[in-house]
Amino acid sequence: MKRTMDQDIEEILYSEEELRRRVHALGAQISRDYEGVDNVILVSILRGSYIFMADLSRSITIPCRMDFMAVSSYGQGTSSTGQVEIKKDLSDSIKDAHVIIVEDILDSGNTLDYLTKVLRARNPASIRICTLLDKPERRTKPIAADYYGFLVPDAFVVGYGLDYQEKYRNLPYIGILKPEIYTQAD
Repeated sequence: MKRTMDQDIEEILYSEEELRRRVHALGAQISRDYEGVDNVILVSILRGSYIFMADLSRSITIPCRMDFMAVSSYGQGTSSTGQVEIKKDLSDSIKDAHVIIVEDILDSGNTLDYLTKVLRARNPASIRICTLLDKPERRTKPIAADYYGFLVPDAFVVGYGLDYQEKYRNLPYIGILKPEIYTQAD
C-alpha cells in the first residue's frame, strides 16, 4: 500500500483555515502600514514562499509590484549549511523602492541576514521582512521579522510551500514531519 503525505505528518500545527485567517490579517496590516506609499515591492524568496506570497499579495489592498529571488542555504539536508547562494536574482531594480521580503520561515537567520545586506546595497528606500513562520530558538544571526504569521517550535515543518527534499509543499496545512521520514534519508 502506497504511503500518503498525510501519513508522514506527526502533527498538524496550523490548519488551512488558520493559515487563511492569519495571512489575511498580515495583508491587512501591511496595507495599513503602507497606505499612501508608492513603489512597494514584494520580494518572494523561492521556492518555499510562493504559496504564502500568492495568498498574501491577494490580501494586500495597496498597489504593489512583485519580484522573485531563489536562494539556497539548505542543500538537501534538514538544517542550514550557513552558505547562502543566490540562484535567481531580482528581475527589476529596487532603488528607492519599499521592499518587503516575503519568506516562508525565519530559522537561523543566515539567509535573511545575507539577503538584507545584498538588497540594502541596491539602495532601496526601506526593507522589511514578512515571514509566515518564525522559529526564534534557532536564530544564530541578529535578525527579526517585521511581520510574522506564527511562532513555531524547533521541529521540522512542511506544507503550504515548505518542503523536505522538494516534497510536501502542496499540503494545504503546516505540519511537523515525522522524524523517521528525514532521519532514514540522512
